[in-house]
Amino acid sequence: MKLAIISHTEHYKTTDGTIVGWGPTVMEINHLLEVFEEIYHVAMLHQGEAPPSALLYQSKRIHFVPIPAVGGPKFRDKFRILWYAPKIMSIISAVLKKVDIFQFRAPTGIGVYVIPYLTFFTKKKGWYKYAGNWNQKQPPLGYALQRWLLKHQTRKVTINGFWEHQPVNHLSFENPCLSEADIRLGEQVRRQKDFSGKLSFCFVGRLEREKGVERIIRAFLGLNNKDLDRVEAVHLVGAGEDLDYFKSLVQSSEIDFKFHGALARGEVFEVYEQSHVFLLPTAASEGFPKVIAEALNFGCIPIVSRLSAIGHYIGDEKNGYLIDPVTDDVLGNLIKKLLYLSEVKRRAFLDQAPKLVKQFTFTNYNQRIVNLLNSVTTDATT
Repeated sequence: MKLAIISHTEHYKTTDGTIVGWGPTVMEINHLLEVFEEIYHVAMLHQGEAPPSALLYQSKRIHFVPIPAVGGPKFRDKFRILWYAPKIMSIISAVLKKVDIFQFRAPTGIGVYVIPYLTFFTKKKGWYKYAGNWNQKQPPLGYALQRWLLKHQTRKVTINGFWEHQPVNHLSFENPCLSEADIRLGEQVRRQKDFSGKLSFCFVGRLEREKGVERIIRAFLGLNNKDLDRVEAVHLVGAGEDLDYFKSLVQSSEIDFKFHGALARGEVFEVYEQSHVFLLPTAASEGFPKVIAEALNFGCIPIVSRLSAIGHYIGDEKNGYLIDPVTDDVLGNLIKKLLYLSEVKRRAFLDQAPKLVKQFTFTNYNQRIVNLLNSVTTDATT
């Protein structure tokens, strides 16, 4: 079976002409070759240097089909989305003729016209993947339109989380991020992790206020001397326009804030191995960030926002802590609570990890895709 994936995933051309793409999506597609004989990925080709997280496709059975890089918050960005619509739709239409089934990944700017096209003007079998916050109260207009279209969709839609009155064609799906080798390594790391001394904390993601980076810094700056003696380091992994501002906030701090910049996947895992606690006090529109499952796999107790589907997997005081409301004070109090938590309680948190992280393996994801394909085929023949 041949699959077309249509997404806004960032791709770049290296100096030697090789195409690389955003690592988590490329890894997922590489593993999907266990299910599909051939995959066409229609996605955006950007100018500039690829980030360290970018990866190569591992097979010639995966074909990258570039479309113009469009999208963004400004008016001219919205205009470009519409300006390039005829070209983008022509490319998508041509690829659909080569495949048996499609997957469209929303929300994305082009979704405002691609979803209606796929819904009303093609009979090709397919399904939609909504990676954002399915229950967001006030989404941007474009996201709200796409979600409305998907909520009134007869094709299957995979979403983050488990929601009241969820239609039967809306399937709760975990986004994969861990291989079986990662799971085995994580088991070893969790067994060996020592919480008896000073604790290290980490954040992985875009370095911006909305993701909670400033909130993390201010929470640590508010600790007293006794609390500070329990902190080894705070690792901040990622890039962003506010990096210099964040560095300025910690110039006089006694805490060792380590700004790593963007890292390759293996290097991120090394940060998890060094850390005891994962922090994500985000106020951004999230589905279920994969980094939570990755960090928990490597023995990091999560302190994360009670947002979207996050609370469906992280139980407060069961396998982590939920920040609610998302404020500096609440985060600071949870950090203090964990600093003085007993070794028995910390271990009890990590004992919950295996069941959760296995839901985020590529093996589990591929099996669920096979089940989905069977139901899609059934839908098409009834």
